[in-house]
Amino acid sequence: MNGLLALFGIESWKPVLTALVLPPVPFLLLVLIGTRLVLPRRGLGWIVTLLGVTGLWLSACSGFGQLLNDYALKPPVPLTAGDIADLKSEARAHKATAIVILGGGAEVLAPEYGVSNLLPTSLERLRYGVWLNRETGLPLAFSGGVGWAQPDGQAEAQIASRIATHEFGRPLKWVEDTSRDTRENAIRTLAMLRNEGITHIVLVTHGTHMPRALKVFEEVAGGAIHIQAAPMGMSTSNRALAWIPSSWGFDLVRRVLHELLGQAVGA
Repeated sequence: MNGLLALFGIESWKPVLTALVLPPVPFLLLVLIGTRLVLPRRGLGWIVTLLGVTGLWLSACSGFGQLLNDYALKPPVPLTAGDIADLKSEARAHKATAIVILGGGAEVLAPEYGVSNLLPTSLERLRYGVWLNRETGLPLAFSGGVGWAQPDGQAEAQIASRIATHEFGRPLKWVEDTSRDTRENAIRTLAMLRNEGITHIVLVTHGTHMPRALKVFEEVAGGAIHIQAAPMGMSTSNRALAWIPSSWGFDLVRRVLHELLGQAVGA
């Protein structure tokens, strides 16, 4: 899909096209189409309208997002205490292992700081990566350049490097700051770490993003580097509220659908 967009010279449209096919746009269109059909074809019009309204409701329910996540994405389980103990042993034995954090977006300028900043998604990943670094002693890498939607901003990995050093007190050992999507994350990060002799990567990203990221990294690694999933952000909401629309539910459903779309087009 990236190649097709590049062929037509519309790579920068990627965020716009993605937004147009994710909720709420498709369901709003269904409501409009259904409303238009009510007069000439009353029964069909009401069915289409109800489908649109139902879709809007479910697209903002965390319970629906969790179902999609569990049965469609099927993310790997988080690292266990035993896994972390094994990683700590690898660090003590000076094995060629590194923690790789994937970027999740940045804002060009955060007025309260007066500089660019990481978006919450990216900051959560960085925090977990730093925690793993503190627990295991393994070195850190961050992968993230300038996204399609912000071509003039500072590279995300550079922002992460500043925050990791000055706010968490844990400097990054490697910074990959030219990638624009998950596939480029894999290609450029693995090329960099392969030159450093790394043979084992602990990959940090959100659980919703992990299936696609893990698949792409394993494809690019080709078996030369072992990729171990370290998903995070996998908590669930209160069951009593899971089927009531909420901003968190809407965000979860969009993230899951975004990943399914990414898998479908091979991004």
